[in-house]
Amino acid sequence: MAGQGGPVGEGPDIYDNDSDQGSSSGKTAVRIASVAALGGLLFGYDSAVINGAVDSIQEDFGIGNAELGFAVASALLGAAAGAMAAGRIADRIGRIAVMKIAAMLFLISAFGTGLAHEVWAVVLFRIVGGIGVGVASVIAPAYIAETSPPGIRGRLGSLQQLAIVSGIFLSFAINYLLQWLAGGPNEPLWLNQDAWRWMFIAMAVPAVLYGALTFTIPESPRYLVATHKIPEARKVLTRLLGQKNLEITINRIQQTLEREDRPSWRDLRKPTGGIYGIVWVGLGLSIFQQFVGINVIFYYSNVLWQAVGFSADESAIYTVITSVINVLTTLIAIALIDKIGRKPLLLIGSSGMAVTLITMAVIFANATLDADGNPSLPGASGVIALIAANLFVVAFGMSWGPVVWVLLGEMFPNRIRAAALGLAAAGQWAANWLITVTFPGLREHLGLAYGFYGLCAVLSGLFVWRWVMETKGVSLEDMHGEILQQDKTAAG
Repeated sequence: MAGQGGPVGEGPDIYDNDSDQGSSSGKTAVRIASVAALGGLLFGYDSAVINGAVDSIQEDFGIGNAELGFAVASALLGAAAGAMAAGRIADRIGRIAVMKIAAMLFLISAFGTGLAHEVWAVVLFRIVGGIGVGVASVIAPAYIAETSPPGIRGRLGSLQQLAIVSGIFLSFAINYLLQWLAGGPNEPLWLNQDAWRWMFIAMAVPAVLYGALTFTIPESPRYLVATHKIPEARKVLTRLLGQKNLEITINRIQQTLEREDRPSWRDLRKPTGGIYGIVWVGLGLSIFQQFVGINVIFYYSNVLWQAVGFSADESAIYTVITSVINVLTTLIAIALIDKIGRKPLLLIGSSGMAVTLITMAVIFANATLDADGNPSLPGASGVIALIAANLFVVAFGMSWGPVVWVLLGEMFPNRIRAAALGLAAAGQWAANWLITVTFPGLREHLGLAYGFYGLCAVLSGLFVWRWVMETKGVSLEDMHGEILQQDKTAAG
């Protein structure tokens, strides 16, 4: 992910100024970060909006479980491509231009998917939206990091994760509202279009808002310096930091850019051969984050709860409740991560996920099947399964959801960060795709499915206990030196 501006998100600490920032500068940084984080909101919205339309897509297009799984997961293929390409494109044309492209992709996906009359069109426009998701997943946190003063960088950086879970909540809430207004997801609403189609079309509103607001925020000062637009960089830095140490800051950016090497996949190999151990740890964290089955809850929960006897309206309400829980637990993680550390949160989360997933596995394994082969959970078993599913979201939302992203940003040495993050992102989207595309075929074997996710939760805890370093309170230089020394010792 190299270009004339250097890799996105790998810039120097351009605000190495310990003096207090003026309130006006702080407000400017908050406003700028909030606009950028709207990309995360669209990321969450586009990822989860499919939830309310799963049954309708299968019914309207007459497709089987395998085709349905591919249609639902198709956005993830686009997301992988978008994430891998975003850094290089942003280095060539700028961060703001890439945000505008992402907004346009979301807009195209909204109308294209909502008006599709063939399943191939659903897949095509979901891939287009997925590219927007992948771009937003990279560019928003990178831009926020490059424009935030140090005193509030952590809180502003957390806006991205908060925006993602808020986007998931927003999509579920709007899906429920549209379904309620029409009397069902497959009932006509406005302009003789079914409610499920309006679920996708509704995404056009935040997409247009995001695109319009990108015209109100400045380009990243690091990109401006890298492209020799020094006067423009001075203006942006003055808005963010004031006049103090302005030329020193610009000189530091220039010096660091001059020292940077263009990153490539070759960076992941040690001089002595083989891949750095920390790269495998990052890839493992990314894969386990998806293999515990969290996106089964967010993509298929409506279908899941209807399959065990809840009505469509009840299932939609429970899905909205689940998304609210996800938002609240993300706030808990943000409050705790710098107090109790990354590794303890992951271990607590793994334990909670294992207990709740195994509980669901036992309940569904012992469920009776109706005439259509759907599991039935009468009496207390259905309530227990619903509680267990929401407690699983609590365990994930306060740990593996946000903490993995924090660790991936901290754990890689500077000179391999771009390539390592690219590999970790690819692994995460690939794992997400695999879990999402296989679940429809497992709907008649939910005990087996949740048993597998529960096993992965147990293994995730063992993986963290054995291989993940605690990064709380450790300087990046000390941590990265220790990581590289461990690899040299292992090689020896």
